[in-house]
Amino acid sequence: AALGEGAAQLLREDPWQLLRVPGVRPEQADGFARALLGGEAGPGDERRGRALTVWLLEQAAPAGHTALEMAALTEALGRQGVPAPEDAVRDAITEGDVLVFQDAVGEPVGEDEEQPVRVLVGLERCALAEESLADGLARLVNSAPKQDGAAEEWERAAAAAEGSAADLIRAVSGHGLVLHTGGEAALAEPAALLDAAHGMGLRAWAAAHTPVGRERFAARVEGPGVATVAGLLSGAEGPGRDAEGALDVDLLVVLDAPQLDVETAALLTESLPDGARLVLSGDPAVLWSVGPGRVFADLLAARACPQVASRRPDPGPLGELVSGIGVGELLQVEAPEKEVVIVPVRDAGEAVHRTVQLVADSVPRALGVPAEETQVITPGHGGAVGTRVLNAALKERLNPGPGRFAGFDPGDRVAWSPAPGRTLPGRVVGADAEGLRLDCAGETVVVPRDRVEQTVRHGWALTAHQAVGSRWPAAVVVLPGDAVPALSRPWIYTAFSRADRHLSVVHGVDQALQRAVAEVPAKPRTTRLPVLLAPQLPGAAD
Repeated sequence: AALGEGAAQLLREDPWQLLRVPGVRPEQADGFARALLGGEAGPGDERRGRALTVWLLEQAAPAGHTALEMAALTEALGRQGVPAPEDAVRDAITEGDVLVFQDAVGEPVGEDEEQPVRVLVGLERCALAEESLADGLARLVNSAPKQDGAAEEWERAAAAAEGSAADLIRAVSGHGLVLHTGGEAALAEPAALLDAAHGMGLRAWAAAHTPVGRERFAARVEGPGVATVAGLLSGAEGPGRDAEGALDVDLLVVLDAPQLDVETAALLTESLPDGARLVLSGDPAVLWSVGPGRVFADLLAARACPQVASRRPDPGPLGELVSGIGVGELLQVEAPEKEVVIVPVRDAGEAVHRTVQLVADSVPRALGVPAEETQVITPGHGGAVGTRVLNAALKERLNPGPGRFAGFDPGDRVAWSPAPGRTLPGRVVGADAEGLRLDCAGETVVVPRDRVEQTVRHGWALTAHQAVGSRWPAAVVVLPGDAVPALSRPWIYTAFSRADRHLSVVHGVDQALQRAVAEVPAKPRTTRLPVLLAPQLPGAAD
């Protein structure tokens, strides 16, 4: 199905096209090619080099890269045993499998010197999305917003707001694109903006990353107008489209902006009508999108539009702890009401035992937070203390059952992934001939039987990437000894900031936690958005 019609003929002609199937690795494709072609298959086959070039770029996209530098790509091909990596990339470019870019870097050394360039190779879909996004953002920045509220009305709304909420309203009044940064408490500011816009009669909407985020933000605003990004784009939620196909809005506030990959961000900007205002709001310290690009970070660095940094810190010991992590400091905070508890463990078995004990017994008994409102967060799915092991242990304790439907029972907490990079927490309510029935933030979802294994996992334990965009009254963050390579400041910041009232840290990494906070920033991503924006936005920084 992934290869489309004529798959059998395609594979007979070029068996390495098997790499186009999600989840297939080079060694599997090599084995298939040897079985099909015998002695004709080998590492020097030019078809293999071309297919691996595309495969490496496809693998780079979920890691955040919209393109790869030529040197990095050829080095990776060499590690895959391609004998002439440069030739393989040239073949892929010639055949149209990938695109090549020469982006200017810095300034010419002298009048007679050529402009330094950086040679990048990328997938067509990423390139088109990034170019479309740059065009759409430039359209918003360079065009005056609609005069849909008198200047006096905007100023009255700003005067009635507090602190940086007033700054945000004033910035939005005269600009088509505004960036807003801050933590959970700072959401009060886009909420004030949305209320002010509704008061002026504007068609104003906000969009969050997850249904949980949508419901939390909706509780902050006085009227309707809050959707999820996916629901807004699909038409399942939101204001609908006008006669020209644009979103029927004057103002769109996108929350959780660091989660926007270039393809989603491009769809959003393409969907806005001329004269509309766009506000991208989010916490720049959290993990970036599971998908190509670092849209919010690139825009913050470009300084091509107004930026409003919230002066509203998250409160209490949890807010103090998370704020310190954001600047590279792991603080020991006073927690008189047990807002933060450290639980040291010696090995993986003890980590699993203590995690189950915390969720099922200690947190409910000491703090009154029931198990269904406590979320476990761990660095990965595999390993001795990954989500698979923890979910099995938590199910056995909290909702034992035979798992009659693909391993699930009514009452199980689950994580449903309808698309790559999107995870919706939910609960199993039943199953029938149509599929597995879930309740996700009050919405009924039916997952077809043939999609359950690929898209549904148990959800008592999630990774930090899966938890982004949601918060719970209590969180238990598990850091086993084998988690050290996965730890970074953004990961720890994201995991710790998922808790509203209480955070337990099952701690088995000794000093590695402090080192990660102080010394391990976000992994770099190769993107082209700054280069694409620069000629269209004169004020953009290099």
